[in-house]
Amino acid sequence: MSERTFNLEITGLNCGSCVRRAETALGNVRGVNAASVNLSTAKARLEIDSGHDPATVLREAAEALTEAGYPPADPDASDAGDDTQQRLRQRVAIAAAFTLPLVIIAMGRHIPAGHEWFTQWLPDRGWIAIEWLLATPVVFWAGRDFFIKGFSEMRHRAPAMSSLVMIGAGAAYVYSLLALTLPAIFPEGTAGSYFEASGVIITLILVGRYLEQIARGRTSMAIRRLLGMQSHTARVVRDGDTVEVPIDEVATGDTVLVRPGERIPVDGEISEGQSRVDESMITGEPVPVAKNIGDRLVAGTVNGQGSLTARVTEVGSETVLAQIIDMVEQAQAEKPPIQQLADRIAGVFVPIVLLVALATGAIWLTIGPDPVLAYAFVATVSVLLIACPCAMGLATPTAVMVATGKGAENGMLLRRGAALESLARADTVVLDKTGTLTLGEPRLTDLEVASGSEDEALALMAAVESHSEHPLGQAIVDAARRRGLSIPTATDFDAVTGFGVEARVDGRYVHIGAAHYMEWLGVDTRNVQPSAERLMAQARTPLYAAVDGQLIGVAAVADPPRAESAQVIADLRDRGLKVAMVTGDQAATANALAERLGIDEVMAGVLPDGKAREVQRLQSEGRRVAFVGDGINDAPALARADVGIAIGTGTDVAIEAGDAVLMRADLNGLLDAVDLARRTHRTIQGNFVWAYGYNVLLIPVAAGLLYPFTGWLLNPMAAAAAMSLSSLFVLTNSLRLRRFRPAPHRQEADHGRNDQPLPARS
Repeated sequence: MSERTFNLEITGLNCGSCVRRAETALGNVRGVNAASVNLSTAKARLEIDSGHDPATVLREAAEALTEAGYPPADPDASDAGDDTQQRLRQRVAIAAAFTLPLVIIAMGRHIPAGHEWFTQWLPDRGWIAIEWLLATPVVFWAGRDFFIKGFSEMRHRAPAMSSLVMIGAGAAYVYSLLALTLPAIFPEGTAGSYFEASGVIITLILVGRYLEQIARGRTSMAIRRLLGMQSHTARVVRDGDTVEVPIDEVATGDTVLVRPGERIPVDGEISEGQSRVDESMITGEPVPVAKNIGDRLVAGTVNGQGSLTARVTEVGSETVLAQIIDMVEQAQAEKPPIQQLADRIAGVFVPIVLLVALATGAIWLTIGPDPVLAYAFVATVSVLLIACPCAMGLATPTAVMVATGKGAENGMLLRRGAALESLARADTVVLDKTGTLTLGEPRLTDLEVASGSEDEALALMAAVESHSEHPLGQAIVDAARRRGLSIPTATDFDAVTGFGVEARVDGRYVHIGAAHYMEWLGVDTRNVQPSAERLMAQARTPLYAAVDGQLIGVAAVADPPRAESAQVIADLRDRGLKVAMVTGDQAATANALAERLGIDEVMAGVLPDGKAREVQRLQSEGRRVAFVGDGINDAPALARADVGIAIGTGTDVAIEAGDAVLMRADLNGLLDAVDLARRTHRTIQGNFVWAYGYNVLLIPVAAGLLYPFTGWLLNPMAAAAAMSLSSLFVLTNSLRLRRFRPAPHRQEADHGRNDQPLPARS
């Protein structure tokens, strides 16, 4: 979380209308630049303007939420979710205890021989009075929150779900009470009792809320597991002794001891010992990773059989685990575009339902059959109760919560919730070449000199490239060292981005780079051109070298593709995606690699600042682009793409710019991410089809549309049950994403992971 972004936990959210209303209240607070409320997590995420005091803005935001009827949760409360679930369970139990005899009494008098059996003990009005005694605690104790919230919503002229329940159940109760106490005011045959309807309505909706609360808890199971990976203590070496201290007292630079089988408490670097570490909860890689001195340890992972001593490098919110948790929470808080539209619809949904209910009552009173008042009352209450804006509000956030948690469990971190939708809708995948499609570990394969000896040319090139951080330059230096050459000192080093490098070596200017660099310098390369073309046809990158303006030779460097690259590209194409590669290499080299891997489209000779322009060009053609990269120079393209996917072993800049991060240097994770995104998108679409289709189809039925043809009119109790089932369907459908399992892949990259035993301790 950035220092200007804050979370507020909110109570009282029930539906999409509540979300819209809470966001409106927060948006009116001075200093709040943006506010996003998540119905599934019951949290508001605020972006506060840097010119305002955060404490003041948060206090005013809390007041605004309270005024709107959604007060912030008590920060000292142990677990608001568990408290809510316990409170709902208690109310459901008591409501059911009163409602069951209420239904038996009310319905029992309408079954054959039932009326005679009941009236032998009491007259009808006596039984209705008992119904009143049983219904009153259900409506006004168990269901009191609906009335408190409903009155608040109506007072603010922002009716939502509680308003519908309050009006529906309250109307049934008041109608019945008037029929009991003042039957003379009703037309003949219409002074019936609906106490059982009011009780059943409240009880069924409470049952739905309770089951909904349980299901919501399951959607956040993944984030709870991540939080559970955080250690509370650590064994720190101080003054030669090992002492166990609270995790908050561990500082950067401390030395910690991790015993066999213990969870690693902080991020660190191994200073002594070797072991295997289970990093599956961070990377999704099931095989423990061999760790030796100098290797990095990540908090939350589990040590194997060896004892490790490590120097602490990051603690608290700086650890990888803490950042993963923050990224997942951010992604869960963000709304995809489809949910923003749903919230706007939910904001006007309840007022429209109220108008429909009024129109329904008016039509039945005008043209309905006798007893007209009873029919009008039943149809109006049914319309109020069957409308369900909560399903609209839950359709996306529940699916996003489950999917982001599932992704985190399998090494796919989603930094933005919208990334799921963007990736699911992408039709083109653009991959960076070096370090993404290839291992990023190029080696010198050929060296052809135009004059002098190979060793002299290689030593001069290594002298210049020893100042470069480019992987191709490192390949030259490594080759010179493997030959045991003495590398002279270079001065006045300069890099011309996208062209090459230059430096002074033993008083001579040495230039190394691509063909266009030599052309720009005016160096004649015709003597080695056939060799260069041959090398490029073999997917090798030629590097020309010139000394004082005279070509001394051409070297070839090859970066082998990852073992899984070809199959992953084939699988992406099988999924209907166009695959493109962008690289700074010359066209011949790039085309040779593309042909080998089966890539559809190649963008070669692209300078680092041109990758974003290539992505923009594809977008201008109407394509939805997913860009995959790992380097600093990929950051603009990652940010420009519809969805940017960074390889987790890449640079921090690339990871920061990506919408999603693959924690393993394994392109199979890209397939898993696409599959998860598409499955999540289908789930969200299914939720919306249900949420909107349910209301579109059943509201007319509740209004009595079928009555002229079938004589059938929906009972308000059935309407209340349908309302609760609607939300439960959406939640259950989202929870199906928990079954997502990454497909087994044939070319898992090992990266040091294997089942072989560690060498004996030296």
